[in-house]
Amino acid sequence: MPEQNELSAEDRKLVTLARATRARTGAAEGAAVRDLDGRTYAAATVDLPSLRISAIGVCVAMAVASGSKGLEAVVVLGDSDAPSADDLAAVKEFAGEDVPVLLGDPRGTLVGSVRS
Repeated sequence: MPEQNELSAEDRKLVTLARATRARTGAAEGAAVRDLDGRTYAAATVDLPSLRISAIGVCVAMAVASGSKGLEAVVVLGDSDAPSADDLAAVKEFAGEDVPVLLGDPRGTLVGSVRS
């Protein structure tokens, strides 16, 4: 996994967006994705009695609803050690295999990575 200072400017932007979204909402997770056109989408976990969606799930849904054709990168920040199987499946189904999913703590320090 790349160190924080080794990330591209575009990936650092995703970390910043995910961290700010999570902090602003107080949600369990914040996520951000970059699509194939360079557009970014940031979201937080939705945890309502009648609706539960992960931060990655919201980001993928936003990208799909905006007409995006795929993803270049995903960042998710929270207390989890790994993205859920459902989140990885959604990224893979929408964007294909080998999309980097960077994992970080709530402060934005990267702690791991996986690929869809």
